[in-house]
Formats: sequence, structure tokens, C-alpha cells
Amino acid sequence: MKFTTFGRVAAVAALAALTLTSCAANEGPAAGGSDGESGLTGTLVGGGASSQQSAQEAWVAAFQGMHPDVTVEYDPAGSGAGRDTFTAGGSAFAGSDRAFKDEELAEDNFAACVPGTGIVELPAYISPIAVIFNVDGVDTLDLDAATVAGIFAGSITNWNDEAIVSQNPDAELPDLAITAVHRADDSGTTENFTEYLHATAPDVWTNEADGVWPDGLTPESASQTSGMIDAVTSGTGTIGYADASRAGELGTVSIKVGEEYVPYSAEAAAAIVDASPAAEGRGEADLAIELDRTSTEAGVYPIVLISYLIGCTEYEDAESAELVKEYFSYVVSEEGQKVSADAAGSAPISSTIAEKSAAAIELIK
Repeated sequence: MKFTTFGRVAAVAALAALTLTSCAANEGPAAGGSDGESGLTGTLVGGGASSQQSAQEAWVAAFQGMHPDVTVEYDPAGSGAGRDTFTAGGSAFAGSDRAFKDEELAEDNFAACVPGTGIVELPAYISPIAVIFNVDGVDTLDLDAATVAGIFAGSITNWNDEAIVSQNPDAELPDLAITAVHRADDSGTTENFTEYLHATAPDVWTNEADGVWPDGLTPESASQTSGMIDAVTSGTGTIGYADASRAGELGTVSIKVGEEYVPYSAEAAAAIVDASPAAEGRGEADLAIELDRTSTEAGVYPIVLISYLIGCTEYEDAESAELVKEYFSYVVSEEGQKVSADAAGSAPISSTIAEKSAAAIELIK
């Protein structure tokens, strides 16, 4: 990955903004019963996936409670922005709803890392992506992959289309235009969502998976998760996609898997992650996973994001290494996973992933 002068300036600007303002969670009361003698000090700057925002706020509050002389700042600017800022050295870690691609890793251009030492990628936050909608009088819908793809590709344009009605005979669906909303920013949630569409309905969704929405489709857009939620909530006949923890009172879709319709849940999200293989050809500390979107196993929900914590295996700055190592260790611990599950409804990582994550974190120096 190569950076233009603009990209590096943007990263520096992002870092400057972070040093001026920290997460609201930084101002919360101390948690965890710390006696103030942990010995850990400094400021840890990270940013990226907005899907992690609720979890990060909870992690930060608890971690700072245990380490009162540490400040953790996380900017939920989106996965693409987080990866760019981390790569340019503007942050010590990134949150991303996808792992770095092989071609990005081949560039070996991570400014905060000692050259040639690689990166850590931990699947620390697992959550279903909810297909959310706003139609008066309708709280839930059953849809198969081809119908979801048709709606977002623009071939299904009305809520009383036969493809929707046939799967929801008891729903009172209006003669109302569908307004599909997509993310305007480079989003890991978009990449996971479009990966599902292309894997399960390739004849309808002909575009490859990408964090940037295809040109010419669904002109309505919104930035970051909060913008998506606002756009769907304030619209009429709107539909979108977002981390399920942010679905709130909006209508949600149960997705057809095999012969059943599966609503999103933390348990169903965890089930498909555990059934999926590790990405091939990765370093010892890189725990990227290849999700099996086409699984027909009972009880799995296929529209899932694995949001990663990403850092260096060896930092140019010793303080950053120490802070990242401690923070990552807390996040993947049983306590840290419970905190995020309570705050964001995420699925705790399995004991197998937790053990592998702990081993990867030990490599950080």
C-alpha cells in the first residue's frame, strides 16, 4: 500500500485531533478496583471500525479504571480510515472490520512497526450485521439472499414486490418505494455485507466484495454506523445494514440459511465463526479468518463481521509496545469479552481463539 502526501497529512491530522479530544469513556469513573499502583503510564492512540465503538468505550473505561495513569483514545472513524492511519504511523493500533489483504501486507509499509517484523491481527469483536429497515407496522421480515441482493442492487424497488411478499405472507407490506441506504465511507461492514451478497447470490449481486460501495447503486448514503442508523430511522421505506448492536427499535431481517430463516444473535454469529477456517499464508501473530458465508448448518447467521484489533509485533516505540500488549491482553480476556458482550451484544470469542490471541500478544515487543 502506497501513501500519497495527502494520505500522510490526513493521518497526522487525525492524530492531532485525537490528542485534543479523547473518548467520553475516558472521563468515566474508575473501574476494576485499581489501587492506582499498576505502574503502567502513557497515552495509547487507536482508531478505526465504528462497529467497535460501544465495545471500545466499555473496554477503555474498564482498562483505565485498572490503570489510572493510562489514557486510551479510540476514534471510530471507520475501518478504512483506521487502517490508513495505523499504516501511516498516526496511531499505535487499529480496529478494522476486515483483516489486511495479502497484497497490503506485501507492501510492509507500517510506519509504527520495525521494518520486516509483521503485524498482529486479533479477531477481538464478533458481531452479526443486521439488515435494518423502517416500514410502519412491520417489525421483522424473512428474506433469502437473492431478495436481499436484489433490494441493494436496485432490481427490487417496492416493498410489495412478490419476492418479499411470498416470504412474508402475514406481513402487511405497503405499496411503497424502497430506499436502500449504503455506507458512504470505506467500511469493513460494507465489505462483509457485500462479501455475503456475492457469495450467496452471485447472479444478482455481480460485484466483488469491497469496503467501498459500487458506483451507481442505491444513491442514498450515510457515513459511519451512526449515520446509517440515523438515515434509516429518519426515512420512510428505508433499508440498510449495520452492526447489530446498533439496530435499536428498527425492523430487522431473518436470513434464510438452508431451509430456515435465522434471526441475528450473538450465538448464531459465533457459530459461523467457529465453523470457518483460518486464512492461509499468514504470520504466527496474524489470526485472520475466512468466513464461510455459504454455510447451511442449522443455527448459523451468515452476515457476520469479525472486527480485528491490529498492531505491530515489534514497535519502533517501546511505550507503545507495552501499552498495546496490555490493552490487547485485556480485550481478549474473559473479562474483556464479557464487558463488550454486555455493552454491545457481541459474541465472546471462543476459548480456542482466546488462547491463540494470547499467544500472538506475547510476540509483541
